[in-house]
Amino acid sequence: MDKYRNTVEYEVYGDYALFSDPIMRVGGEKCSYLIPTSEALKGVTESIYWKPTIMWIIDAVRVMNPIQTETKGVKPLVYSGGNDLSYYTYLKKVRYQVRAHFEFNLNHPELEKDRNEHKHHNIARRMVQRGGRRDIFLGTRECQAFVEPCEFGSGESYYDNMEGEISYGFMYHGITYADEAILPEEKNKMTVNFWYPVMKKGGIIEFKRPEDCPTKRTVKDMDAKKFGEGKFTGLNEFTDEEVAD
Repeated sequence: MDKYRNTVEYEVYGDYALFSDPIMRVGGEKCSYLIPTSEALKGVTESIYWKPTIMWIIDAVRVMNPIQTETKGVKPLVYSGGNDLSYYTYLKKVRYQVRAHFEFNLNHPELEKDRNEHKHHNIARRMVQRGGRRDIFLGTRECQAFVEPCEFGSGESYYDNMEGEISYGFMYHGITYADEAILPEEKNKMTVNFWYPVMKKGGIIEFKRPEDCPTKRTVKDMDAKKFGEGKFTGLNEFTDEEVAD
């Protein structure tokens, strides 16, 4: 498993997590996947640090605690009125090690002057040490979580002595939005990606890149966001002293 020079590694943990396919989140019952999705971990990483100049790629996750579920009865508010009882199935007592790296988003040529790898990597590592810039949650807002720096692969995982591999079948990977599209056929579209994850010894799951996922579904046409004069660019948010190690 390659490690990029602008890699960040962190551990995220919480009492509950709910990783579900957003296509199925139209109301009623919700049931979590048994493992985190790339999109959910990307959301965690962006809550730690994000700028429109960069886009995060989730390389791998290591499942540290045994996979357990818990079902709760909840009364979600619905737009049509009422709050009938529904049952949500969560993962409980979760802990994951995550490895991710960023790449410059070439869909934003207006931010070319902000493509400073050293600056963004230093800030990202500092934000990991501080537990993130925004609230951290695992899949849904009610599943609050915490972030700490770690060395990926260190410490003991429940699955260190696992024999063979565990396949999780056809599963949601994430969404490619228009302003992060790499493939020509995904430009100016919102695309949902699916793949076939496998957990290996040590509880490690290596993610495919979004553009390499074997199954894709175009949801709708959309325009990429533009940043420029009079709009947020993030170019001058940090001083040189704040960027330096």
